[in-house]
Amino acid sequence: MRDLLVGLGVLCVIEGLTFAAFPEAMRRAMAAALEHSENALRIIGLCVAVVGLGLIWYLRYGPGVG
Repeated sequence: MRDLLVGLGVLCVIEGLTFAAFPEAMRRAMAAALEHSENALRIIGLCVAVVGLGLIWYLRYGPGVG
């Protein structure tokens, strides 16, 4: 549970810094997301989630961890 909260904290820091450093680019990114269909956004979200899970697994249990 602690790892989950740390991960959420890191997510908030990265997202907050992105909006603070590049507000116009983030505004454009949100506008571009509104142009995609719900299905496309779901597929993109699932792909990003799978990549994230793979990265977490690799960092936790992959070769060289021990």
